[in-house]
Amino acid sequence: MNSQVNVSVSPGAAAVAYSAALDVIAAAEPDVAAAIAGELASQRRQLKLIASENYASPAVLLAMGNWLSDKYAEGTIGHRLYAGCEMVDRVESIAAGHARALFGAEHAYVQPHSGIDANLVAFWAILARRVEAPALGAAGAQHVNDLADDAWERLRRDLHSQRMLGMALDAGGHLTHGFRPNISGKLFEQASYGTDPETGLLDYDAIAAQAREFRPLVLLAGYSAYPRTPDYRVLREIADEVGATLMVDMAHFAGLVAGGVLTGDLNPVPHADIVTSTTHKSLRGPRGGFVLCTSEYAPFVDKGCPMVLGGPLPHVMAAKAVAFAEARQPSFAAYASAVLANARALADGLLRRGARLVTGGTSNHIVLIDVAASFGLTGRQAEAALLEAGVVTNRNSVPRDQNGAWYTSGIRLGTPALTTLGLGPGEMDEIAGIITAALRATAPATVTAKAKYTLDDPVAAQCRARCADLLSRHPLYPGIQL
Repeated sequence: MNSQVNVSVSPGAAAVAYSAALDVIAAAEPDVAAAIAGELASQRRQLKLIASENYASPAVLLAMGNWLSDKYAEGTIGHRLYAGCEMVDRVESIAAGHARALFGAEHAYVQPHSGIDANLVAFWAILARRVEAPALGAAGAQHVNDLADDAWERLRRDLHSQRMLGMALDAGGHLTHGFRPNISGKLFEQASYGTDPETGLLDYDAIAAQAREFRPLVLLAGYSAYPRTPDYRVLREIADEVGATLMVDMAHFAGLVAGGVLTGDLNPVPHADIVTSTTHKSLRGPRGGFVLCTSEYAPFVDKGCPMVLGGPLPHVMAAKAVAFAEARQPSFAAYASAVLANARALADGLLRRGARLVTGGTSNHIVLIDVAASFGLTGRQAEAALLEAGVVTNRNSVPRDQNGAWYTSGIRLGTPALTTLGLGPGEMDEIAGIITAALRATAPATVTAKAKYTLDDPVAAQCRARCADLLSRHPLYPGIQL
């Protein structure tokens, strides 16, 4: 990876480490070793523009393959249900300390295994503080096990009758923000706020009016496909007015917060009661999650295990500690700034070539193309055609999407991964040319087709060659040859 945007590591040391590791794995199961090597080869062949993916450093990756994996450690630092957790305590303390310092948070909880786990911890921490604790106090009980059966049944009903207001899926929200297919939708009575039909931007007056009518316990902000930057000060004011807890899921843009690109009212940490995130997107860490919160919520968040989590993964917490430490280096601030500059360059390049973008551009790392309006394609057709052309993306809904959540009308692009490789605004403009050339050469296979498509073979070959040239100039893990 490009040394200007990543903590430096000796390419020779990394190459030796991975070669030796694969030899050990191959001795036990050669097909798995081959699949690992094949994944690296696959990633080296394609321009990765999936907004939720990145490339972790060799140090982060290697931190996950060690003896910490063998230890059970339910509980929290210094209060485990298993003996012999001294090193786990040490690793978790390091990771939590780096996270607090990196984000300026009062408290950090680094055990969640994923973004949905982080959100579940946050949801139940809010319910525990806002609903369960008052019920225990009224009953003169210290623990739910101390409640009489009738009091417990009342509390259970109260816990499952709370309301949450979050961002609509087609406006850029996330499935884990209260939607029916996800457990969050089965837990809360949920309502969604959308975006202005003309601008595609959040309408804070409309959100406030909806909150006053709906009276949610939780006002949830954060996005997975909104190409702009919400104002968290205003959202906190709305939450306070209706007595809601402001929770923000910053899984997609945590790296921009860590790198100091999103500050003031655009940084959720000073404004929200609870902030959740993943570590593997713009933050460039291992696959996992974490929770930041105020001191008031800390005791409830720390009960994530056994509340919703099983035993923590100490080896992944070690990798989180490494990633947080890397993000505290000055080079990460330069990286985060470059992610934003590249997204703007990509958006500008697409606009100049006639593509229609949701909100007309971007102010974060996401660019959302309305491929139905721009090229007469569904998102699924565009996603498949671009993959054939050498560009990895993912289909995504656009506001008021006529093609539904499966086929969609949009393609979501993100710049974190290619910025890690060292590509800059000039290359982003070239990629905009590749994308528009491929999509203009794509057509639905039939008038009614939503999945099948045709792509002009010479254009596809030309696009793949252009992608290969870009990747040859910015190789992935250049020192590692397997």
